[in-house]
Amino acid sequence: MKLKNIYLAITAFGALALSSCSDVLDVDSPSQKDATSVYSSAETTLQALYGAYNLFGQDSYTSRMCGVYMQNTDVEASAPSAGVPSSDRRAVWSLQSSAITGFNDMTNMWNHNLQAIDRANQVIEGIDGSAVGSSDEMQQMKGEAICIKAYRYYLMCGFWGDVPYYDTASKWGGQLDKPRTDKFVVYSRILQELVNIEPKMKFSDVNTGGIERMNRDFAIGMISRLALFRAGYAKTFDGQMKRADDYLDVNADSLSVTYTALNGQQVTAHSHNDYVQMAKDYCQKLIQLKPRKLYDDFSTPFANENSYYCENNAEILYEVAFVESMGGDVGWSIGVTNTGSNANGNTTNQVGLTPSYYISFADNDQRRDVTCGKWQHASDVVYPTEGTAMGIGKWDRALATKSLGGSSSKGTGINYPLMRYSDVLLMLAEAENELNGPTALAKDALTQVRARAFKNSPTYANDVTAYVSALNSKEAFFNAVVDERAWEFGGEGLRRFDLIRWNLYAKKIEQAMRTMLCWGISTNEDLLMLPEVMSKFPEAADYVKYADKMWFKRVGTTNTKADIEWYDQKYRPVDDDATMEANGWMQSETVGTTTYRSRWGTQLIKRTSTYIYNGTEYASCTKTKDAATGVTTYTLGTAPAAVTFTVEGDQESGVTRRDVYTASDYATRLYRGYANGALTGDGNVPFLLPISVTTLNASDVLSNDGYGILSNDTGEGINAEVATITKENY
Repeated sequence: MKLKNIYLAITAFGALALSSCSDVLDVDSPSQKDATSVYSSAETTLQALYGAYNLFGQDSYTSRMCGVYMQNTDVEASAPSAGVPSSDRRAVWSLQSSAITGFNDMTNMWNHNLQAIDRANQVIEGIDGSAVGSSDEMQQMKGEAICIKAYRYYLMCGFWGDVPYYDTASKWGGQLDKPRTDKFVVYSRILQELVNIEPKMKFSDVNTGGIERMNRDFAIGMISRLALFRAGYAKTFDGQMKRADDYLDVNADSLSVTYTALNGQQVTAHSHNDYVQMAKDYCQKLIQLKPRKLYDDFSTPFANENSYYCENNAEILYEVAFVESMGGDVGWSIGVTNTGSNANGNTTNQVGLTPSYYISFADNDQRRDVTCGKWQHASDVVYPTEGTAMGIGKWDRALATKSLGGSSSKGTGINYPLMRYSDVLLMLAEAENELNGPTALAKDALTQVRARAFKNSPTYANDVTAYVSALNSKEAFFNAVVDERAWEFGGEGLRRFDLIRWNLYAKKIEQAMRTMLCWGISTNEDLLMLPEVMSKFPEAADYVKYADKMWFKRVGTTNTKADIEWYDQKYRPVDDDATMEANGWMQSETVGTTTYRSRWGTQLIKRTSTYIYNGTEYASCTKTKDAATGVTTYTLGTAPAAVTFTVEGDQESGVTRRDVYTASDYATRLYRGYANGALTGDGNVPFLLPISVTTLNASDVLSNDGYGILSNDTGEGINAEVATITKENY
């Protein structure tokens, strides 16, 4: 049962809205009498708490921070259009934040995060000062407020790096215009708050609201997550990627967290290893206190969300309780594409997946065809998508069990998971390996996740048992965890921040772009025959087996992905095109003026042809041969500057066609802010967002100086060159 009113209930008791450093001076603080009244009972306190939850229903979160702005990585990615980026979301996608200092989304995201943090701080202080604040229910709500604060700072540090830290609620006369605080200090402070409150919280199966309210399950998992971020890398003022141990006094109180270890001893975390140990302890704590199993079918947690069904003490620890018509863009900006006239409305799909991610899955991994939406709906009929146009298959508004209506768009009411139990297992595997190498504990945690993914695999022994057993070095096991988190959480908005804390952002996007480029090369026999190409891209030969296009038949009318039967899910068929078509397989389907294609590798290489005649280069050339006379007519260029001439029989035309092969526009634009998309990066990805000029103009202490924020390129991108092939007498 969903808490339908959780984000509609805005507190009537004046939770202060800290929108930006300028606005706070114009906001009146509620009187002490009002605060006393608000926090005199659990019922009225809950209304104040809902004020902090309410901001999850704003567009800044419902589409932006939970999905659209968690791109562009080696997993989730949407390609910007051509042209120098303007002040819109495409500049975020292309890692070109210089273009968006005036973008209103930046202002709203900043404001709404700080508003939520301030409202959470008010609830925390209100409960601390309440005569009934020590009750179990009030302590649970205090824990929820701290979880909200922690999650909002997790978002802020991930998007902006160092940010102002507010440990108390805003008050008249207090310091509201604060400078940036180092992100590692922020992580440490919110971790201490979580550690202190977690034992007083309720597990989801006993708390009102279950997994639609933040609970002890989620708090323990969030401690583990934030401990790994505190142990990991982040960008410093000088634009470098460093751990706290590399440049800070980690023994300082502001960077230390005291907690009770799994063995019952009180310990204080200071260093990288201390925080990794902390992550491990809390993963094991949850497993010991609330053990659970993963669903047998990987699709179940997402099918539950499409069905508006919540199950406590199961795989999802906490999911954002979106409601219809009040935010809730899952199935609109993130999910499977729906266009035309559909019974459950349309999408403006802005979150995609890379083709390189799709082919990275093992053949029998059930997660691939749940996660990668290579199908779409158009007027309630299913069609294939192209490899560069995959949506997130985990959520599909066409399958929503509520009737959303043909004119519906935003506000689907489909929930979004912030943490699943598999995340805890993989964090445990990562932490244990970091501390002790690939022990039995680490391998068991990884095995649990893979065992579900390959549950019905005919090669289970190789996919799971042998795969995990072979991970006998710390490096190999870490790389396996990095891969496993990609396969497990595609579309769930975790990859971007994970790559940052691992300091793998540059490496992974370079690998993704090179994979796509080599896959494209493999579809062109002319390129494969050139020694200079194969010496530069030798792995292109490995991609010859992968599909240049996929073939399909229509076998049903249920408007589900089962309506399409695929001949090849990943690899090229042995038969040639003519044989495939003769057997009824299609590579495209045209309906009216729209053609639905299933192109894959062929989309990943770009050929630009020009034609040279009598020393002049033309952008186009058409030739028509008269079968009766054998005369070929050539037309070069376009009117009024077109040149037309004829060639008889076997005479040479004198036209030279020059084909320049480069990386596709799609692959280039994904990462063009990083070394302008040309596979020549320096390892420093400009992933941080700028603070908006609106916020800066209201502050005396904030700026966009440092962090590499405004140093990234704002050009259109440079397609990596592969080869130039000329054909004489074309």
